[in-house]
Amino acid sequence: MQRLNRKIFVSTLSVVALLTVAGCHKKQAAPPPPPPPTVTAPTPTAEITVTPNTINAGDSAVLTWKTTGANDVSIEGMGQVATSGTQNVKPTESTSYHLVARGDGGSTDATARITVNAAPPATNNLNENNVDDATFHQNVKDVFYDYDSYDITGDGQSTIQQDAAFLKAHPQLKVVIGGYCDERGSTEYNLALGENRANAAKQALVNAGVDASQLRTVSYGKEKQFCTEHNESCWQQNRRAQFSVDR
Repeated sequence: MQRLNRKIFVSTLSVVALLTVAGCHKKQAAPPPPPPPTVTAPTPTAEITVTPNTINAGDSAVLTWKTTGANDVSIEGMGQVATSGTQNVKPTESTSYHLVARGDGGSTDATARITVNAAPPATNNLNENNVDDATFHQNVKDVFYDYDSYDITGDGQSTIQQDAAFLKAHPQLKVVIGGYCDERGSTEYNLALGENRANAAKQALVNAGVDASQLRTVSYGKEKQFCTEHNESCWQQNRRAQFSVDR
């Protein structure tokens, strides 16, 4: 009986020992590795400049551009270009250079504008002896006035600026400015009004840069009517400062 109890005791100790050893060697499962970080492509950047940004017709300028994060770069009117570069440009009119840069991170754009000043009219030796009337009247237009007024209107100011540009380009050309009125009112009143209209046109041209020595005034009042019908449309044509070559 004692031997049996000893065997049972030894067996029990063996089982306890096996369980203890098994418990010591049991490991907890390792956590899964973290996911790799997401790599985001940078958003492209773009710069474009033109130097100088104002030129005269016939001159050239330098276009410079630089991008980052782009693999496809184009400039409107030039097509595909390198991601950075410079190029001489010679536009004939004011132009905007629009650059578009595309990459894995998206797209962006930039613009540079150049202003091209029109070529000034050629200065020559036109004078009262060698300019024909057709050429003169194509470039120098009459100025018209409101009823009973010698104030130059907004339209008249625009005409004066165009007239002045031609006369300044031809400083040898002499011009007579005739002041005219419609048929209404007395002869004396209209002679004075015509003189005021001619002088107002002359002063406006001088203010616009024309040499006063090129200009002479005369008043015709209501004589020499341009239009002889008796209505407002006709009267409007007669209320004017008329420019002619002073021969």
